[in-house]
Amino acid sequence: MRERLPLCMGVFAIMALSNAIVPVLPLYGEGTIAQGAIFSAYFLGAFLFVLPSGVLSDRIGELPVIRAGLILTTATGLMLAVFESGTAVFSIRLVEGFGAGLFVPAALSLLNSRPDHEKMSGIFMAMLNVGLVGGLIGTGWLVRASGIPDAGILLFTGISTIPLALGLFMPRRELLARVSEREEIADILQRLFRVLKDYFWLWVAAILMIGTTGALTAIYPEFTSYSPDIIGIHIAAMNISTAVAVFLVSRVHFQPIPAIRGSALLMAVAVIVTFFTPWTLIVIGALAGVIMIAQLAFLAEAEARQGVVMGLFNTASYGGMTLLPFIAGLVAETLTFFAAFVVVALCSLLVAATIGTCRCHRA
Repeated sequence: MRERLPLCMGVFAIMALSNAIVPVLPLYGEGTIAQGAIFSAYFLGAFLFVLPSGVLSDRIGELPVIRAGLILTTATGLMLAVFESGTAVFSIRLVEGFGAGLFVPAALSLLNSRPDHEKMSGIFMAMLNVGLVGGLIGTGWLVRASGIPDAGILLFTGISTIPLALGLFMPRRELLARVSEREEIADILQRLFRVLKDYFWLWVAAILMIGTTGALTAIYPEFTSYSPDIIGIHIAAMNISTAVAVFLVSRVHFQPIPAIRGSALLMAVAVIVTFFTPWTLIVIGALAGVIMIAQLAFLAEAEARQGVVMGLFNTASYGGMTLLPFIAGLVAETLTFFAAFVVVALCSLLVAATIGTCRCHRA
């Protein structure tokens, strides 16, 4: 419990704090360009640091990287409650992203190296998604109830101090028993290039499948005629279904590659149906959860050291959340919204067709 509680509480606090700024973005930036830059700065910071986090985890161990991520999260949360300048807030959000980028791959590396990795990765990913929803909805409610613009940011910053304090006392014995000596940088880089090649289509699947949820989140508000509060409920429902799915699926032993292929086929159908009804977003969230757990389960069995592969997994995930929303928005604006939904569905079919063609099929 001492090894797991700081990680699950930590990812909840980090994700909640990342979304806590969303309901109060107009207070930190004037206009959609400034607000978009402040929002995106977090994801840029995370994207830049997830792969270095994986490399560092294999080089010096996960615990120092986990602690550094929690320290940056708490520090930037406090700074967001003090500074209101657009430029300052952009820089703080960037550093906040650095903290998330350090923490998430290192924590997953530690959990995915345990004998109960399927169960623990499910709990971790569930807490991640609950944190995203909690930060968004909780902040909106707190601000409305208290009238304090920084209420949500202050609350989740305070919560982040708990896993930070617990993380300082996490025992190193499990890590030291698993890895008897530090890995040299040359060996880490050699393994990095090997897993990039061997599991190429798995990384593509992570980009496209996780990116699908981001693409639909990005284009649905403009596409639909629903009010913003109803749209928020639909998108929150997708995140909640992901949290439920990863929690439940992680308790069932299954073959990862067939699970990814089958889920990708169902995802393609669900994306098209979502053009006609938003409630299919719940199905898409659940399927995304199944795919994430399947990918983590495969990587846990495929590699003894998890730092590099968790870094790549998170790099692909953040890359997908960046790339697919842009592509979907471009297609929707230049062609039609239906064409955008078709393109996103074709991405799922591509995953179903290719996931077994690399070394992944040996799992």
